[in-house]
Amino acid sequence: MSTPLPHPAQSPDSAPVQAGDHGDRILVRDLRVWAHVGVLEEERRLGQWFAISFAIAADLSATARSDDLEGGYDYGLAITALQRLARGLRCRTLEHTADRLLDALEELHGPVGLALEIRKCRVPVAGFGGSVAVRRQRRWPAGGDPLGGV
Repeated sequence: MSTPLPHPAQSPDSAPVQAGDHGDRILVRDLRVWAHVGVLEEERRLGQWFAISFAIAADLSATARSDDLEGGYDYGLAITALQRLARGLRCRTLEHTADRLLDALEELHGPVGLALEIRKCRVPVAGFGGSVAVRRQRRWPAGGDPLGGV
């Protein structure tokens, strides 16, 4: 993984930007990944599809002005990192899986506001045709929905 980027408008030694400092965020919705996650042994052995949505609280004004990702937040790198991690995961719970995915985002982008939802696309419960999801967040201020109702 790459070295965490400081917020583009601050030095690496200054305090991390909090999500409440601005209204900007990067949203990625419904990233489909294959992972070996589940309480049932068969789920971990065979694997299954999951959908991941995540938000990165970031001041995007420098990138908007320069039209250049240098020093900014590259969602392509984040997507690739989560896809790679998901392929190798062997976890029992969605909660633990979400924390591992947040760790990967934090490694890429440093201590910024992060929110993530992981949804199991097919739940192994007889007669249930919906999905189950877990949402976790780090450094996101109270109130509001960081994922915008995803």
